[in-house]
Amino acid sequence: MKLTVLQESLSKALSLTSRFSNPRAQLPVLGNILFSAKGNKLILTSTNLETSVVYSVGAKVEKKGKITIPAKIISELVSNLNEGQIKLTSEKEQLKIATQGFTSTISGMNAADFPEVPSQMDKAAGSLPIEPFLNALSCVIFAASNDETRPILTGVLFIFKDKELVLVATDGFRLSQKKIKVDGFKADLKEKRIILPKSSLTELSRFSKEQETFFLSYQKENNQVIFGFPDIIFSTRTLEGEFPNFEKIVPKISKIKLRIDKEELLKAVKLAAVFARDSANIVKIKVKEKEIVLSAESSRGGSQETKVDARVESEEKLGKDGFQIAFNYRFLEEFLHSMEGEEVEMKLSEQTAPCVFTDPKDPSFLHLIMPVRIQS
Repeated sequence: MKLTVLQESLSKALSLTSRFSNPRAQLPVLGNILFSAKGNKLILTSTNLETSVVYSVGAKVEKKGKITIPAKIISELVSNLNEGQIKLTSEKEQLKIATQGFTSTISGMNAADFPEVPSQMDKAAGSLPIEPFLNALSCVIFAASNDETRPILTGVLFIFKDKELVLVATDGFRLSQKKIKVDGFKADLKEKRIILPKSSLTELSRFSKEQETFFLSYQKENNQVIFGFPDIIFSTRTLEGEFPNFEKIVPKISKIKLRIDKEELLKAVKLAAVFARDSANIVKIKVKEKEIVLSAESSRGGSQETKVDARVESEEKLGKDGFQIAFNYRFLEEFLHSMEGEEVEMKLSEQTAPCVFTDPKDPSFLHLIMPVRIQS
């Protein structure tokens, strides 16, 4: 392999691909990045066997070839070089790097030991605009679980319908759902339900913001979903298992509906959090005729109470004590940060039933939070 590439292009590619290498893996080559030169491209590939990325960089290739290089070493070297041309030459299992005033030789490994990963996009893949997709992902991904003992809940459910993509995530205590209108999907995706790891989607959201659109295909035989961008192929394994039947837990009726200014509610939640942190994160909400009262108390720190104006509709008279319910303040705060509207609508039925949170201006977004049991 012999080629010339720009430092700024190579550094950008390495900053992404090095994230998916795994130097602690039992297979040593997984700590390396595969360098492959052909045509007018330098192709960098890395994988941790669950997720992989293939990044193509424009280069002047004099001699094609392949080699794998330790990700940490090559990334640190290239990021500290001056901008300009870098010459890369491989001989046997060594890579020579040369630029003005600098030379280095890095020991690598045979490219034949590197695992096969998806490196091309299926021509029949469906396309999606990136901005609506990333907005939808931000509305649900925070609700996915971090508990590896229930791996299926650490993913986001993708439901592919004819003209709609539905994203759903839950950790068993809350649930978030967001729908995106689409032009339609190809046959391999239509009416499919696929669960993708939260960790993979978090990485995807980091580097895809600069893109305008992407392609998506599903390889059922390999349990993989592939995301295609102009210079990047990103693939991730799906999570196998049965996602909870979330449609059944969404309350069909509500006894109380209220609308509240989002910023006022968020401010009240943050004030309550000061004391709630010392009391199992519990924030109590009392719904009255024209307001809600948020309160929290700590045996060590003290207590607080905040009143927030609300438009309240109730089937029954609320009475002097109102309707009382309690939530984990962190769940309320994360939901409020995820929604874009100026108002929040809450639908309540029982003290022990999920509360439905919606954005009145965005019917495609639905969020549920299970209440915390409190003594009357």
